[in-house]
Amino acid sequence: MRRRLHSLPMTDRPWGVPTALGSRIPLASLIQTLAVAEHLNFRHAASALGVSLSSVSARVKTLEEDLGVILFERHARGVRLTEAGRRFVEHVAAGVDQLDHAVKTASLAASGEHGRLRIGVHALIPHSFLASLIGRYRENHPLIDIDMMEGTAREAVMQLRADRLDIAFVAGALELPDCHTRRIWTEPLLVALPERHPLAGRDATTWADLAGETFLVRHGGTGPQVQDHILLRLAGRWPTSSIQRFDVERGTLLSMVGHGFGITIVGAATSLLRTSGVVFLPIADEPEPIPFSAVWSPSNQGAALRNLLDLASEMARVDPSALSCRDSVLSLP
Repeated sequence: MRRRLHSLPMTDRPWGVPTALGSRIPLASLIQTLAVAEHLNFRHAASALGVSLSSVSARVKTLEEDLGVILFERHARGVRLTEAGRRFVEHVAAGVDQLDHAVKTASLAASGEHGRLRIGVHALIPHSFLASLIGRYRENHPLIDIDMMEGTAREAVMQLRADRLDIAFVAGALELPDCHTRRIWTEPLLVALPERHPLAGRDATTWADLAGETFLVRHGGTGPQVQDHILLRLAGRWPTSSIQRFDVERGTLLSMVGHGFGITIVGAATSLLRTSGVVFLPIADEPEPIPFSAVWSPSNQGAALRNLLDLASEMARVDPSALSCRDSVLSLP
């Protein structure tokens, strides 16, 4: 109890707890009463709280008069609680505990150490930059509950605008008039081929080599952006390529590649999945790595969000390639 009493402010401001008598009891009176109940001695209670003995004595006496009951029986060596005092102190102590918890919770929330953060992602691939970022954030801020939603860049921005997300990580370097954006990390673009594909034995390939291939893309995640990128790179090339879209998870799409359904384009993090029967090759004439950006609302000033962005910037500084890219060829669909 002593730690709890010291953590609450001793104040003489005229606010307090309404009683059944309609009066208002100052919080300081309740704290000093609890201190007397703990020490069973007015002098010791005053010393523990760092206030004068006369202040404690006067406040407890005034409280007893306001309540119309005797809380303490005084004797030469100290005091003891009456039955009415014992019951009163039990309920007040529970209320002070709740108030103390509310104060601490509010303080933790203000510092970003307690609360909830809603994050939109295109994918969460083990050992990727994004997975490492979220893993470290959870270690640093274990009291923050994290909600995650996977979807396309368009879906993530719509959720942000509807205040259903606090932040989204999307492929591309977006510029949105109503959102803050920051490029965080980059990934080289790779082509995923069946291991029996004629190009699979090469060290690298080119977009000209991929003309005429059947490309597989997902409806979700970065699928729409991947499709736009393929169309942009293969426009005007012969023979023409076909693009097939599937409502499947990333792992399923790679399995389809391994079984010869077609090929696909992925960021380098996806190659960490090591899918059986699939070979990943760099694209030699792809101009630059693909940037991935954080997007959030300007109205969101929460400390939990700020801490995540600060951590992302810190991790990006450790990996200089995370910010060394120009405008992306990917765009919001």
